[in-house]
Amino acid sequence: MPTLPLTPDQLLSTTRSVRKRLDLTRPVERTLLEECLTLAQQAPTAVNRQDWHFVVVSDARRRAGLAELYRRGAEAYVARRAAEPVTADPARLAQLARLWTSASHLLEHIGEVPVLVVPCIEGRTDGLPGPGQASRWASIIPAAWSFMLAARARGLGSCWTTFHLAHEREAAELLGIPYDQVMQAALIPVAHTVGTDFRPAPREPLETMVHWDAW
Repeated sequence: MPTLPLTPDQLLSTTRSVRKRLDLTRPVERTLLEECLTLAQQAPTAVNRQDWHFVVVSDARRRAGLAELYRRGAEAYVARRAAEPVTADPARLAQLARLWTSASHLLEHIGEVPVLVVPCIEGRTDGLPGPGQASRWASIIPAAWSFMLAARARGLGSCWTTFHLAHEREAAELLGIPYDQVMQAALIPVAHTVGTDFRPAPREPLETMVHWDAW
């Protein structure tokens, strides 16, 4: 499939978390996913171990199982957040309302998304100190992001989610992942998008997050 006419800057600034505009009725071609995964393989890994794995789930029963784990994780998260203080900033409240509407839509329909991708990395980080954690995560997250960028270039939408990780062991059993040796990093819904016009998101001024030479 031809890629969208996006410059590198446009690709980087318009690869959004797509939830409401995922096309739930259109299958995603395996060849398209393979193109994205081949590009993901070009991402760096610690010591060039290339110990990443991607479980691509299109089977309806397994998608339904992952969706149930996702919902259980989301419900627990919402319950925790309900007890936290609410911001008084009207702009922030409006932004959170839009985000929740989008997230609720995905929560309701995630089992209908044609493909769910679970990026994994060999080796667990449970109990490891910071450097060990950083090395492991840095060996899978760049590859997963490269996959999402490649998907965007091909008219596919995706979204990085982690709610199902609250039940990672159950997901491992569902998908045959050796839990003690392999760690799941995310659950990425993938589908063709309804329209391909995505815009850069509003962000805080650069000076609020950049520190030159020292904090």
